[in-house]
Amino acid sequence: MTDQTTSRKPAPVLHETPEEIAFELRSHEGALWTGGRLMIGIWTFAFASLAFAYFYLRSANNADLWRPKGVTAPTGAGAAIFALSVAAGFLAIFGYIRFKRGMVLDWQVAGWTAVLAALIAVGLQIWQLTQLGFYPGSSGYASCFIGWASLNLALLLSGIYWLETNLARAIRMRHAAAEDGGAARSTLPSARLFRVSAEGCAYFWGFIAVVSTFFWVLYYVL
Repeated sequence: MTDQTTSRKPAPVLHETPEEIAFELRSHEGALWTGGRLMIGIWTFAFASLAFAYFYLRSANNADLWRPKGVTAPTGAGAAIFALSVAAGFLAIFGYIRFKRGMVLDWQVAGWTAVLAALIAVGLQIWQLTQLGFYPGSSGYASCFIGWASLNLALLLSGIYWLETNLARAIRMRHAAAEDGGAARSTLPSARLFRVSAEGCAYFWGFIAVVSTFFWVLYYVL
């Protein structure tokens, strides 16, 4: 009887060509680029629905219950949340501009400062929800504000997570990238994918700054 273990043929070894490896890397970069923009699009639809509800209920003003006199969220906390969110967005974009010029340390300092500012904004948003003088169903303004505050928390936490993971990746890959021109110039696959993620994150924080400004005007200025 023939031993089956000795009669088996070794499995063929597949080798990828340099062209195939380059194509896979470009595809991965394209997927990251597209995913970052799709994420902004998804959040845009979420906040657009909230803006529609705001303007619809305000224009309808059924039984004068859109915003009874004296109903408003704490303006001091609202201004601080707005300022910190916009500052974090500015720092994230400014840091990425410096990163593209090869100044990785400037990007890291700006990035960690943006993370800290955004975390403070998250804390203030949570604290603000405990200080409201109205409950969600008391008026149209109250319902819309609670919806916006909840979405804003999720938006800020998403931006914080994305930025923090990019900063952590930069720390882990600094030695390998340093031997190949640094994270901003390296041709290593990990460095190329990292740069695409960093660019998408900067765009996302710009979106956060725009959204924060728009809804601050709606709920605290108008």
